[in-house]
Formats: sequence, structure tokens, C-alpha cells
Amino acid sequence: MESSAPRAIAVIFAGGTGSRMNGATMPKQFLELGGRPIIVHTLRHFQDHPEIGAIFIACLEPWIGALEGFVDRFGLGKVKRIVPGGATCQLSIAEGLEAAAKWIEGAAPAADPVVLVHDGVRPLIDASTITRCIRSVEENGPTATVAPASETVIVTSNGQVDEVLDRSRCQLARAPQGFRFSELLAEHRRAREEGLTDFIDCVSLMSHYGHVISTVEGPPDNIKITTRRDFFAFKGYVDYKEMAQLWEN
Repeated sequence: MESSAPRAIAVIFAGGTGSRMNGATMPKQFLELGGRPIIVHTLRHFQDHPEIGAIFIACLEPWIGALEGFVDRFGLGKVKRIVPGGATCQLSIAEGLEAAAKWIEGAAPAADPVVLVHDGVRPLIDASTITRCIRSVEENGPTATVAPASETVIVTSNGQVDEVLDRSRCQLARAPQGFRFSELLAEHRRAREEGLTDFIDCVSLMSHYGHVISTVEGPPDNIKITTRRDFFAFKGYVDYKEMAQLWEN
């Protein structure tokens, strides 16, 4: 048994096949930039954060062995379990939560840490946002990371504009999303019992069950690597960071 309960844990879902990454020969989370896969860039932020005590990953089952190798190779010691993902994003997260529940029961039975749920292909998160998300959950409950909408958002139907939304009130949903572990696990189990298996994210699931969601603002560039355009945007960021190290030296 571990000596103290973790203040926060992370559940990372990496079950996507990359169907929108045209031409990719492997799942997008395993594409490499700067000498490491995208998912390792993502995991590094949680590995290095002092308040994250454990990481749990739901992964495409055929790629679990490869991911275990990357965990060892890149020294990601906070990764406690890697489990097969489910048929949907929601079910993949649920598998990660169940793995975390088993670990928490053995490591710190009385613990109810904050859990941050994050997408394996959002590698541009930062430590400040992780910290603020943890604090918000502790003070306010369920929390969504957001970014301001930088363009006008319109609602359409039948090829016509129905409504032009006030951009100052619009936010883009990002990650991580934070919750008390026991609350999120309970609502995931409830959804599965009720046959609801395709919520797009945990905020949608928790909102469905009446939870009030607070927000924290994250970095605007915390994009999800979904398309080739996203991949090259991230490549530009990695290249810039590598060049900046040369200038600093």
C-alpha cells in the first residue's frame, strides 16, 4: 500500500484509429514527432506534474504492447495500468476509470482524488492548466477546460442561418476535464446500466445527469491532433521549440 493518497490522477484515452488522418499507416497517437510519439508528448505533461500521482490509459488493444514499450523507454513511471479501450470514447474512458478504481482500492482505499480526463492526442496542454483544473474541481466540482471562440459561430438549418451567436459567450471545449473520481465513476456506471454508451465526453455525460460544470481557460493552441493539418501544426510547434533551445544556447 502506498504511503499517501494521490491528490490527482489522470485517465488518458487513446483508442482512436485515426480515420481522419488520411494516409497515416498507424493510429494518430503513435505518429512520431521530435523523436517520440504524440501520445508520449501528451503523457509527459502529466508525468512531470507534481500533483498527478498516477496515470491510467485506455488504448487500442493491438497497440498496448507498443505503448508499454514507450512507457518504459521514456521513463513514464506514473503510468499504473494500460487497458483495452471500448467501442466508443465514453466506453474507453469507463475502462480507464475502472482500472483506476482497482488501483486506488489497493493503494489508498479511503482516497477520492481529482481525476483529469484527457485525450491522448492533445499534446499541447501545459502545467498551469492542469493545476488550475485540479483547483477548480477541489473548489467548484466538475470542470471543463475551454478556449475562447475566435470566430463568429452561427446556427444553421437547410442551408440557411438561423441564429448568429454572441461570440463573447461562446467557448470551445478542450481538455482536460476534471471531476471527483467517485462522482465520475458512479455516473459512468449509471450510464452503462441505462444503456447510454455514446456521450461525446465526460462533461456531456455529467451535464446529462444534472451536474453543474465550471470552466477554466486553457491555452488556445491546445488542439486535438485529428487531421493532417493538425499534425503539421503540431510539427511546427515542435520544430519551433527545438529551434528555441538553440537560440537559448
